[in-house]
Amino acid sequence: MDKTSEENGSGVGVLDKAAIVLGALEAGPATLAQLVQSTGLARPTAHRLAVALEFHHLVARDMQGRFILGPRLGELAAAAGEDRLLASAGPVLAALRDHTGESAQLYRRQGDHRICVAAAERPIGLRDSVPLGAALTMRAGSAAQILLAWEEPDRLHRGLLGARFTATQLSAVRRRGWAQSIGEREPGVGSVSAPVRGPNGRVVAALSISGPIERITRQPGRLHAASVMSSANHLTELLRRAGS
Repeated sequence: MDKTSEENGSGVGVLDKAAIVLGALEAGPATLAQLVQSTGLARPTAHRLAVALEFHHLVARDMQGRFILGPRLGELAAAAGEDRLLASAGPVLAALRDHTGESAQLYRRQGDHRICVAAAERPIGLRDSVPLGAALTMRAGSAAQILLAWEEPDRLHRGLLGARFTATQLSAVRRRGWAQSIGEREPGVGSVSAPVRGPNGRVVAALSISGPIERITRQPGRLHAASVMSSANHLTELLRRAGS
């Protein structure tokens, strides 16, 4: 570690370097070469630390073998009561469900999947039930569009490989601030999603409603985009207040 790093560090070099690795993975999945480039660590050091963090489940691998943040971080955050997103999401999802009459979900991206981290189900009638913890594709669905649309260009283009939506559609999503899908993820199901942003302005989650096309129609955005965006903006504001 150089002199500047020592002055800015804790004095425990291996912990400082591990924190640098975890900080680099906050931006998303990374190969070893990308980790070396983003951290400035020597390749053997970056590899040794990433593998050690993986042993403790602080780092994991996605389906392409890239390093990603591990599940233990979420467990620790929840145990400490620091997951402000999940702490704030419940009432917002319930209010959105009650207003629209459709099931509401919150998704985070993890590698090549999006994970349902919170939900408010429609109590009766036809509904689109997504279990908590379900890992869904990043290649289809309005939530996937939201989680990909504001990515860096190289990650965005990689994410479009095999996707059921196009770069033109994602450009429209960025312009209007919401996405819709009709039968993309599952035949007969439509959805509308909007971005939730962290205090730094980065998209951290997608807030969605979903339901059968016969009720949500083939233009679900026309019916529900304003409500979904309003709820996502409210959740964004709660995160901003919590982080200020």
